Amino acid sequence: MPVLITPDQRYIVVRGRLWRAANPSLEPAERDALTRRLMNARREVAAARRVGDDERLARARGEVDAAKVALGERGAVWWTDGAPDLNRKLVKNTPYAKWFDGVAQPAAVR
Repeated sequence: MPVLITPDQRYIVVRGRLWRAANPSLEPAERDALTRRLMNARREVAAARRVGDDERLARARGEVDAAKVALGERGAVWWTDGAPDLNRKLVKNTPYAKWFDGVAQPAAVR
């Protein structure tokens, strides 16, 4: 199933909720490197959990956060028009509600 991205590319939609997307102006090589960094950090979180190492887990979670900030998914927003950050909000409660209603429903149900 393809990822649903808002028309302004600021968010992806997962189960009706907005999640901030990576900054689309990142160079592809930089984005790929940061994505690999994020995936490695997530694997490290899982490994730390499996062995019950709280210090290792804290470091791995810090690395996940740092990678997400570098990608633009956390921290200061990457857009410059002053629009608020709607991260984690239900789409139906945001200005994207009408757009989402139009794209999320099968054509026969509209």
